[in-house]
Amino acid sequence: MTVIGGGLAGMAASIHLVRAGLRVLCLEMASTDTDPVGESLDWSAPDLLKELGLPMEELIRRGIATYKRHVILKLQDGTEQHYVPGAWLGRAPFHVELRTLHVDRNEVNASIRAIAVRDGVQIRIDKVVSVEKDERRRVLAVHTESGARVSSPWFLDASGSAATLFPRVFKLPMYEYGPSKVAIWDYFKVRNSPEGTTLYGAAMDSYMEWVWQIPIREDTVSVGYVASGDTIKRARSRGMAIPDIYRAQLNHFPALRPMLEEAKDIRPRVTSFRCRVYRKVAGPNWIVIGEAASMIDPMTSNGVTAALRQAAEAAYLIAKSRHRSRLPWRVATAYSWRVVGLARFFNCGIERVLYDWPVRKKIGPLLAGDVYTIPAWLMNLFYSRLAPRGIVCTGIFVCMLTSLRSAAAAFYWLSRQRSSSKAAPESVAC
Repeated sequence: MTVIGGGLAGMAASIHLVRAGLRVLCLEMASTDTDPVGESLDWSAPDLLKELGLPMEELIRRGIATYKRHVILKLQDGTEQHYVPGAWLGRAPFHVELRTLHVDRNEVNASIRAIAVRDGVQIRIDKVVSVEKDERRRVLAVHTESGARVSSPWFLDASGSAATLFPRVFKLPMYEYGPSKVAIWDYFKVRNSPEGTTLYGAAMDSYMEWVWQIPIREDTVSVGYVASGDTIKRARSRGMAIPDIYRAQLNHFPALRPMLEEAKDIRPRVTSFRCRVYRKVAGPNWIVIGEAASMIDPMTSNGVTAALRQAAEAAYLIAKSRHRSRLPWRVATAYSWRVVGLARFFNCGIERVLYDWPVRKKIGPLLAGDVYTIPAWLMNLFYSRLAPRGIVCTGIFVCMLTSLRSAAAAFYWLSRQRSSSKAAPESVAC
């Protein structure tokens, strides 16, 4: 069994596979990304981390996570809204854990890698440069930068959003959402980290920009700014360097100014991304997982959950089919439906309801946050409880997602029709 990619999804899948009794080789490209995004987790992530051997209590005890009990949305005029899971979710019949986590992703990734090594995953530092396949879309082997040819009965592509190895090789169809975006962030030492994830909304009259504040340790917060690529290009054309853009945005919010004043040297990290999901992400003897399969907007806090879910599901499907020559058609189709359905639901919802202007202008950004957040929490709850695997259960769940997405699209259209002062950007595709 060959896993391509040693990030969060790849290592998680490797652990599940080796525990299922398979011999696993993980090809890990030498990492240049030392600051992965995805530090504020949704309410489904802790159980998925616990399955790997990292319960919440251990992460808190080791000082590489803090509890996240709510999300706060703050606007430049000082108004704010707290989004807290209802207490009823913690009672029967749901019994949902009402806490989740903020995590130091570097430390969590290192911990998962250590578990993989302990459990017997063979890790090789090498980069896949080509894929050998046949006319039936089976992967026969991969060729690496060192000149090795690696063959196995099964392959998992966890190569990440930049490589998307199998989607490129097989030219998989794709949905894209919103414009290209840029995230600029840095880490600050604080005396007392704030409680919960705080999101600061900016540029609320047009395509939204926002700032995050995430306490990843008791004495460390991650602070980042997200805007469209065009917004950053315009700022650069005016002669602003990345640190200047970053400082200017954080200075809009009084709560963040003291950190800027105390920081002697700010050298923010930068990454660009465009949210998307590939279709048909399972083939005869291969499955695509993690950001190679779907890039979910960081505002949703669902990226880590998606990676861990897909890793667990893909490992289960391969382990169950290990004595077959290929994945059954229904199994492959149902997995692809789940990946596409969830990514479209989260990305369309966040684009239509929060990023773009019509709904925010109609009902206000704080209420728009409720309109997005409540269905998102409920769908995560249903998915965790139903754990759909077969094509019938998956089809029913995807129909639920589609219904909610259609309702959001209809509300967006009505809001846009009643507000003729601006033209909606054509880049939002759901």
